[in-house]
Amino acid sequence: MAIEKSLASASIAEVIDRVLDKGIVVDAFVRISLVGIELLAIELRAVVASVETWLKYAEAIGLTVDPQTP
Repeated sequence: MAIEKSLASASIAEVIDRVLDKGIVVDAFVRISLVGIELLAIELRAVVASVETWLKYAEAIGLTVDPQTP
């Protein structure tokens, strides 16, 4: 039983390490309408990544601001 727990812990640690290393994006859009009238619209975008990964990709697509620029 102790071996099974350590294998599960190792696999969870590997998943967390991979998510933080590569990052994951969740993008969802929900629209609720009744008889053609939109009642509710929800847009969600969540990014989970390490700070290092975020900075690497954010810089590549221009989301970071250069602190030297006034």
